[in-house]
Amino acid sequence: MNRTLYTDDHHAFRETVRSFLERSVIPFLGRYAEEGILPREFWLEAGEIGMLGLAVPEEYGGAGADDFRFNAVLTEELAKVNLALSTAVGIHADTTAPYLVEFGSEQLRQRWLPGVVSGEVVLAIGMTEPSGGSDLAASKTTAVRDGDSWVVNGSKTFISNGFTADLVITAVRTSPEKKARGITLFAIPATAPGFHRGRRLDKVGQRESDTAELYFEDVRLTDADIVGEVDRGFIQMMQMLPQERIIGAVGNVAQARQILEETLEYAKQREAFGSAIGSFQHNKFVLAELFTRIDVTQAYVDQCVNAHAQGALSDVDAAKAKWWAADVQNEILDHCVQLHGGYGFMNEYRVARAWRDARVTKIWAGSNEIMKELIGRDLGL
Repeated sequence: MNRTLYTDDHHAFRETVRSFLERSVIPFLGRYAEEGILPREFWLEAGEIGMLGLAVPEEYGGAGADDFRFNAVLTEELAKVNLALSTAVGIHADTTAPYLVEFGSEQLRQRWLPGVVSGEVVLAIGMTEPSGGSDLAASKTTAVRDGDSWVVNGSKTFISNGFTADLVITAVRTSPEKKARGITLFAIPATAPGFHRGRRLDKVGQRESDTAELYFEDVRLTDADIVGEVDRGFIQMMQMLPQERIIGAVGNVAQARQILEETLEYAKQREAFGSAIGSFQHNKFVLAELFTRIDVTQAYVDQCVNAHAQGALSDVDAAKAKWWAADVQNEILDHCVQLHGGYGFMNEYRVARAWRDARVTKIWAGSNEIMKELIGRDLGL
């Protein structure tokens, strides 16, 4: 079924992204995986072609594109090549930068956004804590007023881009007695005294992007470092999470479709017992089911992208897209591994790496179980 989501302008941007990936990224993916990090030149080149500031206003160097579909195009192309790329860029441009654009003071915007757009400033967002998981309201990192300063102490974990980030938008508790209503977002520079990076975490998959533990020991900040308003951080995060979830769904579907199409070609060429394995009725039926499932999922995710572009995507619809796309993605990739047989378990095959990379999508941005809880509450349960 032909997709109707995109216009000629989106298709032209897609070609620009593809050209960049073919020229400057795909030849170096092996090195990225070995080093476990995206080098600074990746960020600078991505910034140079306008990948990192699509929704950043023009006065700060961005494209000022008030059309989320461009973000979706970028995510699709990155995810087709490597899910870690869409993760790292998504955290930077689609998850974290919008906090500065939507809630940051003019001083914060002028200070940080030009570098965000150029790739000179890599962003991360500090939400998850060792004891909290998906429960953002349980944050134990605190900021205590001390004269004209705020003193931050605590830690974050599983922070994508955490090892390379120059600025971390961090959720901290400023009014413990208010519980969820007492969280504030601070823009914490990596150069701030007392900011420490822990070990670079050894992930099962997505080895091309870095993930780290972060520690804050008496980090002194001022009111100028607050993103939004004191004690409004939880509300701000709830406003922004749907975008993080829908962009994740977009990447999940794009990656799964790409690997499924590669698996179809493999099934046409690989022979067993004198016939292509795709011709066996069981495999034929499996592939028929998987292509139907990805097409149906694509249709729903496209509708959510269109709704978000119009400012009409609900929290519940974003939750549905997130958990369903992650579930379908993992189901499809598991079947793709099986269809490859023993080769599907070899790291030299893309299908194996994609299968490994995808498993986390059912956990992050709110676990699938949390998504179902949100949907269930909306049903009045």
